[in-house]
Amino acid sequence: MSPVSACHGTCCGVDVHAHVIPAEFPRYLGDVVPKGWPSMALGENCHRHVMIDGKNYRTVSDKCWTTSKRLADFTEMGLAQQAVSPMPELLSYWLEPVAAQQLIRYLNDHIALMVAESSGQLLGLGAVPLQHMDMALQELQYIKHSLGLSGVEIGSNINGVVVGDPKLEPFFEACEALDLAVFVHAVRPTGMDRLVGPAPLQQILAYPSDVGLAAASVLTSQLMLRRPKLRIAFSHGGGTLPMLLPRLEQSMSVFPAVREAVGVSPSQQVKSLYFDTLVFDTPTLRHLVHTYGASQLMIGTDYPFNFHDRTPVQRIQDAGFDDAVVQQLVAGNAQRFLSLTSH
Repeated sequence: MSPVSACHGTCCGVDVHAHVIPAEFPRYLGDVVPKGWPSMALGENCHRHVMIDGKNYRTVSDKCWTTSKRLADFTEMGLAQQAVSPMPELLSYWLEPVAAQQLIRYLNDHIALMVAESSGQLLGLGAVPLQHMDMALQELQYIKHSLGLSGVEIGSNINGVVVGDPKLEPFFEACEALDLAVFVHAVRPTGMDRLVGPAPLQQILAYPSDVGLAAASVLTSQLMLRRPKLRIAFSHGGGTLPMLLPRLEQSMSVFPAVREAVGVSPSQQVKSLYFDTLVFDTPTLRHLVHTYGASQLMIGTDYPFNFHDRTPVQRIQDAGFDDAVVQQLVAGNAQRFLSLTSH
């Protein structure tokens, strides 16, 4: 019996948006360490500094790599299971493909190890070097057949190539064929030059903008019409997409070129996509359920970083949904997305 089917009370949640960072990074196997290769520096009180090009990218706790400490937080958060994926900056699309593949293989093996240590409470979303399609497809095979992970995390753009771009068609074709879930997270977002304020505004403001554009590109490229069995989810509630969707819908009756490009109503297409609930606001969460449908939303926490939802199940329960919708949002939809139940 799985932890979810066996759980009682409120500890039944399935979190699809949580990250891992290894305690150490591998030594680069080549002659010259490439720009962007990460390393770890010791911090205080079980923390370490992720160093990139000599600068502290982020200070993180040992909950990023210690399975037992991560699982110890599940009861308070109301969770039974959690899908873990790399910290997005580690997707490493900007590295040369061979270097990226080396780092990503290490991350995927680390995720698989944590999954194995968790007795079924952790599920794995690996990574692939999408800047090189052949290598990415090879790593997908490794993720599926050698590691047995549940899916893959990708960025909202791959060095500026957005998710809906036809260049990525072979990747999505393979994910559909391999029955691997795809989780889209913002990475190196557009619009950074328009922000005024401290560095964390990248996560706070720019991430949702890039995720919204990525999700919109899936609708305007007709990806789901070509890949109806693809299971793809977007972080942060789809970012700005709920505000973009009515404009896109209205444009279908105004611009023939848009109608031809999009093909099927965006409001219908969007109900084939998945989204997490990480919006920190009850009225917004209700709007997402209204916009996307109760069958398409899943818990997302961004654990264990400081800017994460510490009470995701309670937040859903307090939103006033009926019991059937609560069950869908808390666990049922994520189980379907991760192929823990029949689709």
